[in-house]
Amino acid sequence: METGSPGGVGTTVTGPEWIGLPPGLLRMRRLLLLVWLGLAAVGAGLLLGLLVGPAWAAFALLPLIGVAWGWVLLGRNWHSWRYAERADDLLISRGVLWREETVVPYGRMQLVEVTSGPVERHFGLASVQLHTAAAATDATIPGLDPAEAERLRDRLTQLGEARSAGL
Repeated sequence: METGSPGGVGTTVTGPEWIGLPPGLLRMRRLLLLVWLGLAAVGAGLLLGLLVGPAWAAFALLPLIGVAWGWVLLGRNWHSWRYAERADDLLISRGVLWREETVVPYGRMQLVEVTSGPVERHFGLASVQLHTAAAATDATIPGLDPAEAERLRDRLTQLGEARSAGL
C-alpha cells in the first residue's frame, strides 16, 4: 500500500510481522485427541460388545470419526494462532470461524507470566499470559518454546515498564 505524496509515490507501509505458533503445540493436542478418543472407542466397543452384543460394538466407530474430524479442526485452529510485536502494543490473532484479534498496549500490562503444566512440560512447551486492568482481556499465547516464552516475557515486561513510566 502506497502512502505519501498525492502523486502516489511514497514509502511502502507494511503490516506487522506475524509469528505463528510452533508445531509442537499441534503435535501435543493431536496426541491428546488420539489418546482420549482412542480410549473412548476401545471402552465403548468392549462395554457394548460384552453387555449388549457384538453388533452394538460398531458404535465404537463414533469416537474414531471424532478423531478424524478433530484432527482437521485442531490443524485449522493451530494455524489461526499468531502474534506480532509492534512499537506500542502486542497483537494476538486467533480463530477460524470467529476471528479474534487482541491488541494489548505495552503500557497497560500489569503482569506477564509464563506457565507450563505437566503435559506442556513433557512436550517442551510453555504459555505466556498477559494480565491488564481490563477483566475481559484474554491475552494468552499458548504452545511456545520455553526459551521464546521467557524472551517474550522479559521483552514485554521491559516495554511495559518503559511505557507505563509516563503515566
